[in-house]
Amino acid sequence: MKYLIYFVTIFFLIFLGINILILDYSKDIKDLDEISDAEAGLVLGASVYGKHLSDIYKDRLDAVLILYNNQKIEKILASGDHGSLNYDEVNTAKEYLLENGVLEEDIFLDHAGFDTYDSVYRAKEIFGIQKLIIVSQNFHLGRALYIASNLGVEAQGFSADLHKYIDEVKNNFREFFARLKAFFDVNFNSLPKFLGPSININGDGRQSWD
Repeated sequence: MKYLIYFVTIFFLIFLGINILILDYSKDIKDLDEISDAEAGLVLGASVYGKHLSDIYKDRLDAVLILYNNQKIEKILASGDHGSLNYDEVNTAKEYLLENGVLEEDIFLDHAGFDTYDSVYRAKEIFGIQKLIIVSQNFHLGRALYIASNLGVEAQGFSADLHKYIDEVKNNFREFFARLKAFFDVNFNSLPKFLGPSININGDGRQSWD
């Protein structure tokens, strides 16, 4: 029993330390007035229901539109899960961006952004982005910025907290464990599920469409 208590205590301290370490990267979340220009805005994927965006995803897209319309970014990389014909986050995002005035050539799609690590890794390795603005809610941004920093990407965060969300408690709870995964992904040099041919962010985004 004594050894079990030691083990649980050590695990808890490691778990807590990793969360504190990663949360510190939230300092790189910037307001519109202080954020620097970047090559692209990376919109991290979230749930869709058929052709309908979840509230969280819609707010991420509305936030990246603020950056785009204020000329903080020239390109938008919508990253998400398009792992089957019946579930497609990125094309749902693309249609929303087009409806809201983004030029076709400025929209890039990452169909294999299955999680935050994959999305940031592929932003650098597939799309060649060295300087980006990551768009998501605050609970998520510290982890995304930690990953970017450790992958050698110069990144800032831009908050998409435009509303209160029904699942806020659940999202914050899950994030404690997601930070642990991010720590191991970074420190064990994980590879994303898919890589593929390069698509330069300075080109025409339509080459990334399907």
